[in-house]
Amino acid sequence: MDQILSQVALRLEQMNYSPSTKKTYVGMLRLFLGHFPSQDLRSLEEEQIRAFLVEACQGKSLSYQNQLINSIKYFYEQILKRPRTYYQIDRPRKEYRLPVVLSKREVGAILKQVRNRKHHAILSTIYASGLRISEVIRLKIKDVDSKRMVLVVRQGKGKKDRQVPLSKQLLQELRSYYLEYQPKDYLFEGETGGAYSKSSIQHIFRRAKKAVGIQKKATVHTLRHSYATHLLESGTDLRMIQVLLGHNSVKTTEIYTHVSHRYIQSVVSPFDTLSCGAKEENLYCK
Repeated sequence: MDQILSQVALRLEQMNYSPSTKKTYVGMLRLFLGHFPSQDLRSLEEEQIRAFLVEACQGKSLSYQNQLINSIKYFYEQILKRPRTYYQIDRPRKEYRLPVVLSKREVGAILKQVRNRKHHAILSTIYASGLRISEVIRLKIKDVDSKRMVLVVRQGKGKKDRQVPLSKQLLQELRSYYLEYQPKDYLFEGETGGAYSKSSIQHIFRRAKKAVGIQKKATVHTLRHSYATHLLESGTDLRMIQVLLGHNSVKTTEIYTHVSHRYIQSVVSPFDTLSCGAKEENLYCK
């Protein structure tokens, strides 16, 4: 098993997959291989794979199910060089959930609660630039281009570089942070150097959210959702927001029109246009 997993890991690395995807695929395949320890994987029937998936995916999220299916498909198609039609696995129906969004007041309250200058600068950068947590921890000092007033986001999701506007207020905060902490390479470094950890940022956000009493199921990624929604509400073109977020398709960005109060509140309910309403003595219009 270890030899196969090493082969998969090497192949993923050669194809420039992200470390998180590599870790996920190897972990999922370890589960799959462990289920068939003494069988020739080349001779497995489709029904055997289906049976494994039914058992392994019980009670698991749709994301987990898709990751498991993708890892198995990758193994057969990329490692064993089987055609994509080797087996068919029914994908679970995708859940449609609107992103959680914080109001500007709520974002301000969270940031005000964070007193540590580095912690404040990290959360401010995420919100001010709409970054993913994986993108903010990879920022280098050289990525802050104060002359052109842009922040360079390198190798974001899908291995794509992009640029986002650098807020003047954020630049002032980053300069104050830099003078106090003197990072060497990464913009935000841990105590012993190197990139700051995701878990530390998540802990900072959770603690601040709890302290200000926000009940929404918000995470660090909610700051990115809030950035996009607030841009839309201020009149920024949807296509521009797509570019700033690094989305492949504008259809992905369109979800923010479903949570923007600017779009929702502009719709007049047909109830408001009735000639009589519930306050009339006779409930029914005559």
